[in-house]
Amino acid sequence: MTAEKFFKSKFGVITAALIATFLWGSAFPAIKLSYTELNIGADDYDKQLLFAGYRFLLAGIMIFLFFTLFKQSLKLRKETLVPLFQLGFVQTFLQYLLFYIGLSYSTGMQGAVIAGTASFFQILFAHFLYADDGLTIRKWMGIALGFGGVFVVNLPKVGGDFQFGIGEVLLLIAMMASAYGNIMARERSGTMDVSYLTAYQMLFGSVGLIIAGGVSAGFVPFEFDWYTAFLLLYLAFLSAAGFVLWNNVMKYNKVGKVSMYLFLVPVFGVILSAMFLDEVMHYTILIGLALVTVGIIIVNRQKENNKEEKKLQPTG
Repeated sequence: MTAEKFFKSKFGVITAALIATFLWGSAFPAIKLSYTELNIGADDYDKQLLFAGYRFLLAGIMIFLFFTLFKQSLKLRKETLVPLFQLGFVQTFLQYLLFYIGLSYSTGMQGAVIAGTASFFQILFAHFLYADDGLTIRKWMGIALGFGGVFVVNLPKVGGDFQFGIGEVLLLIAMMASAYGNIMARERSGTMDVSYLTAYQMLFGSVGLIIAGGVSAGFVPFEFDWYTAFLLLYLAFLSAAGFVLWNNVMKYNKVGKVSMYLFLVPVFGVILSAMFLDEVMHYTILIGLALVTVGIIIVNRQKENNKEEKKLQPTG
């Protein structure tokens, strides 16, 4: 069975989407555990960026090694340099600069629920970038529910204060970068192979993160043992495998058919954060998660009479 047939089949879509969203959801507790074990504090911005750079450098290398084993050439082509640098800056450097710093000030559960807003930002961007992808009442309802869920997650617990601070703001902006990066990647996948595009945007973005963090922290400030090395390798693997799987699902299927699976990212993130970080699953977390999940389902639900999804065409 060819890759195209697999990723177009119902079994292939479900399998790839489940694996990708589970991997992405597991990133929240893995990053928080790495911070604890490597003594990376909330104010250690340089070390956070350096650790992120390590992760995506290794992820890019993993993709290269995997496809080299199958004799697939990923030799860099001169004409792709500018679009790859642009994508690497937005989807790897900018997104994860904001994400890693934001998550250090937030809990794994809060970060997981906020991650669900990437779908809503993507819809908003598409409204302004594409002439035939306007916002409908149904989409507005879904977006309102989703952001309402983020608000509920950060409501004060008993005796506490409202918790929407710098961490949550940075995570929201990171999801904006993620959404715009997804649109950029989808447009560029028309002229570049998915594995080629994913590997180089990670490598280029990782270099920026390593330089940004390493200048201040030193380029090798961490003392890794087998456990922290495993966490780093796992984070690199989930990035490499998750992005390659999801980008192939997006390439071979209609957007509306597969986007709904993204609601599983905050679901897996919340569950795994509760399991591995011993975070208390307050009722506000459950209500917020439910609102974000329902919102994502609503905005991605296809009308019964909409037999063909229109292809997105750039305006102007």
